[in-house]
Amino acid sequence: MPKAKVHSGAAKRFKKTAGGYKRKSAHKSHILTKMTTKRKRQLRGTSMIHKNDEVLIDRMLRAK
Repeated sequence: MPKAKVHSGAAKRFKKTAGGYKRKSAHKSHILTKMTTKRKRQLRGTSMIHKNDEVLIDRMLRAK
């Protein structure tokens, strides 16, 4: 059986957990000097993917 193709960008961005998929917060990659410390602290954590989007993530990661 051939190896299943995986969307490599999605594999780096999403992690499978028991409760679904988690992702990092957006807007945390550049122009950090203009952001307040409070805003950077709020963006530090991770978020869960909405249930409606899990089907798309499953398809990109070929998870079963």
